[in-house]
Amino acid sequence: MKIRIKGNSVRIRLSRSETQQLAEIGQIEESTQFVNGSFCYVLTASDAHTHLDAHLGDNTITVLMPGTLTRNWFANDVVGYDHHVALPDGGQLYLLIEKDFKCIDNSMGEDQSDNYENPSQSC
Repeated sequence: MKIRIKGNSVRIRLSRSETQQLAEIGQIEESTQFVNGSFCYVLTASDAHTHLDAHLGDNTITVLMPGTLTRNWFANDVVGYDHHVALPDGGQLYLLIEKDFKCIDNSMGEDQSDNYENPSQSC
């Protein structure tokens, strides 16, 4: 699971095995260790939610995804899901959860064997 945060935007990308784990187990968790603690991010399937939602607490971002969206997502053609969450100050938090595709030019130098095939054939 990869996370990208920029301003009021959180984007999470999942590999094939991660989308399947989300469907079967209902949760994926990653953490990054620092000298003085760790930062965690969790994606959880929730039957109580009808849209994406997110919470922050104890150095952990928890993103909640409707269970109805997670169950067959690993096998269907839906690329991702997004939602704008209203914030108390009148702003918005943009959430995007999407499948991680293989890079066409393989310039990243990382193992992409578990990523989804890229539907684009050229850059």
